[in-house]
Amino acid sequence: MTASAAKDPNQAIGRAPENLSLEERLSLTGKYIALEIYSPETLPLRRIEAIGDSPEECFRQLAGRGLDPRKFEFTRLAPPY
Repeated sequence: MTASAAKDPNQAIGRAPENLSLEERLSLTGKYIALEIYSPETLPLRRIEAIGDSPEECFRQLAGRGLDPRKFEFTRLAPPY
């Protein structure tokens, strides 16, 4: 059985914020997410690459995975409605 992001926020990594279920979105409301900054050269998919209680936590997660945090935007997840 697969865990959902509602119980384990790390399950949201690699998924588009729009594809989170209502339960997941409600449980993650207020968390910060890192999304790759759009550029015509890379055309990144809008996938969550880090999630945490602060932008700094997202920054550390990205750096820990060898990703350049300067290429990401940090956004706080709003309620789904």
